[in-house]
Amino acid sequence: MPRLALYTFGVLQAPLADPSPATREFYAIGADVYRRIGAHPGHLARAEPAGGEQGVLFGADWGAWGEFAVPAWYGKGRTADTTALATTLSLWTDPRSAFDAVYTGVHRAALKRRHDWFERSRHPSHVLWWVPEGVTPTWQEGVDRLEHLHDHGPVPQAFTCHQQFTPEGTRAPART
Repeated sequence: MPRLALYTFGVLQAPLADPSPATREFYAIGADVYRRIGAHPGHLARAEPAGGEQGVLFGADWGAWGEFAVPAWYGKGRTADTTALATTLSLWTDPRSAFDAVYTGVHRAALKRRHDWFERSRHPSHVLWWVPEGVTPTWQEGVDRLEHLHDHGPVPQAFTCHQQFTPEGTRAPART
């Protein structure tokens, strides 16, 4: 049975290493969001560094999730002191589970605060696509599909929570 991959990406207003209250608040809320989403029905897995390194993105060993990658439009730092992004790559059983996890509860509250932490962008913040059972999506696939979504709009290979496609490639009913 196919599984749903979800890649999210946002550019932060300040580097992750910034000691400001806003950055500390983002980290504090993020830990709770990850914990709750990880326990959400339908959540299967999320990319984490193989060595358990926290706060390391570039250069970390991501195991089956592949080498860490970011969209071409990301122009900020790539070192521990200058990285200014938040991104996730996860697997879900179905779109409803992913949608509910993102748009309800603690994550919804965090979304309402996104402009406190993230730069506004004309680029999409997430992309979904179907993967065969037993396949682990990679960071590069997430980047490629997000860039394709930006350039071409929703298609069966790269779609959004609000404009979905079935595993067979047909448009799914609109999600509100």
